[in-house]
Amino acid sequence: MIQRQLSTVLLALLLFAVSAHAQRPEVTISLNEPFFDALLDSVFSNFEPPEFSMASFGSDSLSSPSVGGLDWSVGTAFSAPSLAASLQDAGEVGACTESVKLLREMRGVKTAVRFRDGKVVAPLAFTGTYSAPFIGCVEFAGFAESNLELEFDQNTQRLIGRVQVTTVNLNGTGGVGGTMIARLIQGSIDKKMNPVEILSLEKVSFGVPVQRAGLLKMRAHRIRPEVGNGVLNVRVEYDFVKG
Repeated sequence: MIQRQLSTVLLALLLFAVSAHAQRPEVTISLNEPFFDALLDSVFSNFEPPEFSMASFGSDSLSSPSVGGLDWSVGTAFSAPSLAASLQDAGEVGACTESVKLLREMRGVKTAVRFRDGKVVAPLAFTGTYSAPFIGCVEFAGFAESNLELEFDQNTQRLIGRVQVTTVNLNGTGGVGGTMIARLIQGSIDKKMNPVEILSLEKVSFGVPVQRAGLLKMRAHRIRPEVGNGVLNVRVEYDFVKG
C-alpha cells in the first residue's frame, strides 16, 4: 500500500515537472532587407505613389516651436527658376494640391526598410506642394528619417509597425516656409500612415485535423521581434486551440 502511494506521488511530481517546463510551439519568420526592397519596387511599379493631404493640418499644429523633438534641417538645393515658377501660381490655390507624395527615390535616397543597431529604420523620400500665405504654391522635396516601432495586435493577429519621424531633410522651398512645411510633413506621415501592417499571422498558421474529433488551430500567443544585421527575425509562440 505504501509503495503504491509513493508511486502515485512520484508520478504526480513527474507530471507537474513536465507541465512546468512545457513550452509553447515556436515558429521563426525571417524578413530581410532584400525582401522589403523587392516589395517596395513592386508597389511603386504597379500602383500610384502613396499621397497624403496636408490640408487638415492647420495653424494649430504649428503653434509649438518644436514637434516631437524633431530636428528640422531645411535646405535650398533646388534652383531659383523652380521657385519662381511656383510663385507664378500665387492666388491659384486650386492648382496647389497641398499634399506630400512618397517616392521610391529622391536625390539618391530611397524609401526603404533597414535593420540597424537593433532598430528598424525607414528613410522616406517625398515630394509635394504647399500653398504658403502671401506667396502661393511652393514646391518642395526631400526625405524623412524615421523609426518603425513594432507591436503585436493579438486581437487581429497582426504584427504592425508605427512610423515615428525623427528628422526631416527638406529642400526645394527656396528658404520659404521650410520649417512650417517640415512640420506639416511630419504630421501627415505620422497621422496617415500608421499603423503599417508588417505581417498577418493568420496567414502563416495552419490547422491540424484530429480524426473523428475536429480541428486544432494555431493561434499566436506572443511574438519576440529580434533585429539583426540586415534581417528581422520574428519568433512567434503559438497555442493550439480547438477550431
